[in-house]
Amino acid sequence: VHAIEEGRNIYNNIKKTIMFLLSCNLGEVICVFIATLFNWPLPLVAIQLLWINLVTDTLPAISLGIDPGDKDVMKRKPRNPKESFFSEGAGYRAAIAGILIGILTLAAFYIGVSEHGFGINELINNNESEEAIKVLTYGRTMAFIVLTISQLFYSLTMRNSKKTIFEVGFFKNKFLILSIIVGIVLQVGLISIPSIARIFKVTQLSFADWDIVFIFALIQIGRASCRERV
Repeated sequence: VHAIEEGRNIYNNIKKTIMFLLSCNLGEVICVFIATLFNWPLPLVAIQLLWINLVTDTLPAISLGIDPGDKDVMKRKPRNPKESFFSEGAGYRAAIAGILIGILTLAAFYIGVSEHGFGINELINNNESEEAIKVLTYGRTMAFIVLTISQLFYSLTMRNSKKTIFEVGFFKNKFLILSIIVGIVLQVGLISIPSIARIFKVTQLSFADWDIVFIFALIQIGRASCRERV
């Protein structure tokens, strides 16, 4: 009985880890694809995407892989061996989350640019001026931070497909909480240390824009908390 319970939790952990990574990468693809489709400047540069995939995706994914699991897992019926990996609405949830991450990232980029008095078209037409470069850097920083922190917070919603994070237990997976804290600290340090910020082509954000960042990131938790259980 204990072996079956462990096996079910292991399978669920593998599934939630893969779905988390699929959603996050789908969000990145959608963000870049839509920007390219509308001839916008790219909201993220290559080194920023590499950083996200190397650091902020990896730590939560590993933590989900060692999640304590669901205490009610043995109350479920046995899983059909022929069942699709995307069954029980997993594929749908991954797609919705990825689309939302991509849209929020683009929205953050647009806000970061427009609040400095620039429109996207103006930015394209004046892309060689010093002011336009600064504004573009600021917009990319907004997009970069929103994409990162929304993915970190999204990992909390992946712990159980049928229960909210509040029902599962917010601090039951201490490694996941620690990985989120580490990810946020790394992001803050990255944009706060000038020499590193220059490498990653980012800049410091205002306090008001940090509020926007966390509001956008919390949308994922709010969406998951209100979703229909399947």
